[in-house]
Amino acid sequence: MSRIAYRPLLSTKVTLAHGSGGVETEAIVENLIVKLVPEALRKTPGGVGLDALDDGAAIPVPGGYMVFTVDSYTVNPPFFPGGNIGSLAASGTINDLLMMGARPVAALDAIVVEEGFEVARLREITESLVKTLAENNVALIGGDFKVLPKGQLDKIVVTVAGIGFAKKLIVDTNLKPGDKIIVSGPIAEHGALILALQQGLEPKDLKSDAKPLTDLMLPLVEKYGDYIHAARDPTRGGLAMLLNDWAQSTGTVIVVEEEKIPVREPVRAYAEMLGVDPLTLASEGVAVLAVDPSKAEEVVEEMHRLGYKQASIIGEVRRAERHRGIVLLKSVTGGVRILEPPSGEIVPRIC
Repeated sequence: MSRIAYRPLLSTKVTLAHGSGGVETEAIVENLIVKLVPEALRKTPGGVGLDALDDGAAIPVPGGYMVFTVDSYTVNPPFFPGGNIGSLAASGTINDLLMMGARPVAALDAIVVEEGFEVARLREITESLVKTLAENNVALIGGDFKVLPKGQLDKIVVTVAGIGFAKKLIVDTNLKPGDKIIVSGPIAEHGALILALQQGLEPKDLKSDAKPLTDLMLPLVEKYGDYIHAARDPTRGGLAMLLNDWAQSTGTVIVVEEEKIPVREPVRAYAEMLGVDPLTLASEGVAVLAVDPSKAEEVVEEMHRLGYKQASIIGEVRRAERHRGIVLLKSVTGGVRILEPPSGEIVPRIC
């Protein structure tokens, strides 16, 4: 089942909300990109493309699939506790390939900076980008560099395209009723930090969680690839957007328990103070998996062994009886509510 519902564009002009990863972003993608591409050209034969809107696209090759992904990073501020836009771009690209079941192999970058940007700061960014790729055995094989006149760009934009190889793909539309939903660790760390910094705060107890998940995903895919039916990192729009995407694309109902979702207390406190739901805030170093129930507990134990000690099962996928494509949240008080996909300016320029 395709998740392309063609949400209407409710604005005549692009707003910051269209870039925040919520329903407005999906409306842009669906109406101004996917809808314009002839259906026959949305993917290659036997591959994955715009038909799935997953973390990447795939082309079949002998022995498996070449997997491709591309993303532009425009985080504000570009330097933050735990990293900078360079390490963030490399980590995000690597993670998008991993979530498709691919081993990252190579990357290309395109950097656009504003006239007057400090060369020392640019060097720091490129060094961290290259270092992150190198630590994960990903070759940087090409790229581009441009400068715009002062005032025509705010600081810097980094785009990274990634290439990987998968013997077998993880495609989110393969999510099945009965699957257990697993998160690898505490959510919303990156989003809470960036939002606090944008509000002029200097949080001492927050740090971006941005990092590649190579050490987690490659062993899991090798050992449990046949049982992982969906995988994604909850970036823009957070866990709430991810789960709604999954439910809508498969026509299922996903039920999660609030008390089982790991959120550190400082993150929860800042989110409450700033008036946002941590479930809508981005994580840049967290994996969310849908795993066959027969192997879910074993997968969690393996994640613990790999160093992800707070990995836990937070819910399950259920067959829809009346309402399809929704997410239900069991609250800590015992009630149940629909977890809506985020809308509006969640955190602009977060990644």
